[in-house]
Amino acid sequence: MEMPFWMVRAEGGTLIDLFLSKGVVAIGWHEAGDLSNVETRDGALRLVEKKWPESLPAARAVWAGVLFRFRREVAVGQGAVTYDPSRRIYHVGEITSDYRYNPGLSGDWPNQRTVKWVSEISRDDLSVNTKNLLGSAVALFRLSETAAREFAAKIKGEPNPQPGEEEPGERDLLKDIQSKSREFIKDKINRLDWEQMQDLVAGLLRAMGYKTRVSPSGSDLGKDIVASPDGFGLDQPRIVVEVKHRNKAIDSKDIRGFLGGRHKDDKGLYVSTGGFTKDAKYEADRASIPITLIDLDDLVTSVLEHYEEMDTDTKALIPLVKIYWPA
Repeated sequence: MEMPFWMVRAEGGTLIDLFLSKGVVAIGWHEAGDLSNVETRDGALRLVEKKWPESLPAARAVWAGVLFRFRREVAVGQGAVTYDPSRRIYHVGEITSDYRYNPGLSGDWPNQRTVKWVSEISRDDLSVNTKNLLGSAVALFRLSETAAREFAAKIKGEPNPQPGEEEPGERDLLKDIQSKSREFIKDKINRLDWEQMQDLVAGLLRAMGYKTRVSPSGSDLGKDIVASPDGFGLDQPRIVVEVKHRNKAIDSKDIRGFLGGRHKDDKGLYVSTGGFTKDAKYEADRASIPITLIDLDDLVTSVLEHYEEMDTDTKALIPLVKIYWPA
């Protein structure tokens, strides 16, 4: 068996029996019909756009890539891998046919290739690096050279090939996932419009135990939100909040303008998704009232810290899913 190896997802394991008993791998998208005339990636994309005109462009690009690869790039003699999550087993085989359209075998999974299944490999026997590389949720993808070499070695009963660099441990993978997660959350927050951003900050303050009053659209005299224990700004602390949602960094002039109308007992909170200049930070440090500057990274940190206490409307602005990781 030669490289490359292709991972073909078995729909969360529900298609494992079909794959093994019929000696096939299959992908869905039955609405697309027979893919025999798909010769190029652009042709696959045009087909997807025609069949699913309401889908998002990013989704269409992924779907077209899967259809094109299964039709044109996967070839006889290459390796096939699929995963049974109930047994934590990777089934490995050799692709033995060209693409075929066979709706009679399984109507929802008519795009098929035959496979000779030759080996089972326990997930526990794979390196952490390879297990991480197999984590993609895409229906079809080509294994990296590192993962393919490891599968080939396992089939032959040989020890794992030495990796080219130090294999990451679970802790390193967790840090990588956390880092990527924060960046995706920042992306989502950055796509909010100004009013949504203002609502997010107000919701965050409520989750922290304050009651808020949000200024109406238009001139706000240097304040977007007032947060206080009573909700009217009569009880201390009275926090006056300015929210700026733009790419440009806030400078010292903006900070002085914000401070100009504040009372001596006020506390200031300035939120800027575009960050702050060095002079702005200096201006805040020497201000006559306490003022905290919050950039996008600080905002994400606070949102994650208080997300569970947020109300439903605020959570709806940035829906998040909790992921558990072994301690």
